[in-house]
Formats: sequence, structure tokens, C-alpha cells
Amino acid sequence: MPELVFFSGTMDCGKSTLALQIAHNRDARGLQGVIFTRDDRAGAGKLSSRLGLVTEAVEAPDGLDLYAYLVDQLSQGGKADYVIVDEAQFLAPVQIDQLARIVDDLGLDVYAFGITTDFRTKLFPGSQRLIELADRIEQLQVEALCWCGARATHNARTVDGHMVVEGEQVVVGDVNTAAEVVGYEVLCRRHYRRRMTSASARAATLSPDVLPVTPA
Repeated sequence: MPELVFFSGTMDCGKSTLALQIAHNRDARGLQGVIFTRDDRAGAGKLSSRLGLVTEAVEAPDGLDLYAYLVDQLSQGGKADYVIVDEAQFLAPVQIDQLARIVDDLGLDVYAFGITTDFRTKLFPGSQRLIELADRIEQLQVEALCWCGARATHNARTVDGHMVVEGEQVVVGDVNTAAEVVGYEVLCRRHYRRRMTSASARAATLSPDVLPVTPA
């Protein structure tokens, strides 16, 4: 039976790499897929991994009806044996419903990849809807690590290396402006709660306040 499968995990756990691997394996067997993505780091209409692999994809802005897109492709003689959606957390809830309809009405497997919570530890609306509708939820087995070596469980947003907990829910990572550098870092819960990034940990180590004091 076709399924809607949600592959979830923190950043840096290999979601996009697995999406590309699934597409490669099926393409090698003569199957043809449609890949949707949203706000990929490589730009619009791209699915990329941090390992440097990139493939073409269909950009899925809020107004795109994913089910209607597939129906239109098929009605024009196109072929689709499966669907992959990367950065699924950025999709609108109604688009997740459209993915479920692709599974139920068109009989296609849909593999959605995304992170569940944002930098404030709040569920993304798209991820919440996937949790509600998915036939199966898979936690990726490649564990991302906090700077301390513990398993990373939280996605932190940083500005010039310092963790922030306020701002818009979606900001593409590694944004350089004249005033600041906005990025993301995965942290364990302990260091997320302490708002201690790798940069702030290094600064604390170098601070005279934490250096050992030699007795007089």
C-alpha cells in the first residue's frame, strides 16, 4: 500500500542526503519521481545536501497545490512513480493535506523530510500536520552532535555566534548582512537551555574569569 512517510530529525542528521539517496535508488530501477522542496540552501528549485550533492526540484511556495500539480503532470502524459518532499516543515498545513491526497487518490508513495521544531522549540505547522497525518514517522538514525559531544536534540538560531530565541520562524541559514551573521547550530537540551553555543563555549574557556588561579 502507498504511504505518506515523514522522516524527521534535527539539522545535520542527513535528511536531504537520504532524500537524494532514495531518489537515486528508485531512478536506478527505472522509476521516475517528482521532487518538491522549499527554501533550500542552494536556492529555489534545488534539493541539496551538506555533502555537496544537488539535484533539480520543484519549488513549492505557499500557493502551489501539490496534488493539482501532480494531476496536471500526469494528465499531460508525464510519469510519476513516487514523490519526495524536502524541507517539508516549511509547507503550509493545507499542502500536507494535499500530500495525503496524492497517496490516497493517486496511489503514490510520498516521502517527506523535515525538522519538527524551530529554534524556539515550537512545532512547525507543516511538521505538526505531518505528525497528524503520516502513515509512518521515521526518526533518522544518523545522530547530529552538540559541540559537547552529546546527542543534539534542538535547533538553535545564532546571531554572530550567540543564540537567540526571538524572531521570525523561518530565516534561511548562513545569512550574511552588513551588521550580523545569522546561522543555525544543533545543541543538546542542556546547552540549549543554557543558550551556550560552540562560540560562547570557546569564549568562556578563554575568559580570565574561568582560568585556574595559582595560589600565592
